[in-house]
Amino acid sequence: MEWPLGFAGIILLVIGLIGQAFEMRKIRLDTTAEGELGSPNIFTHKKNFKWYAIIGIGIVLWYIAERV
Repeated sequence: MEWPLGFAGIILLVIGLIGQAFEMRKIRLDTTAEGELGSPNIFTHKKNFKWYAIIGIGIVLWYIAERV
């Protein structure tokens, strides 16, 4: 296993998951009224795609580190 590459992948994965959670919270608070259920389209909001990219890069780096 390539340790630096693995750690970089894990760090990107954690940052992406935490960042996406905060972003989804902001989106939910901006788009819904008090007591209303959230929209099922919250996952396809354009602000989430940067976090999806960071999560994807982290997973790929982690996978590469395991296979080297």
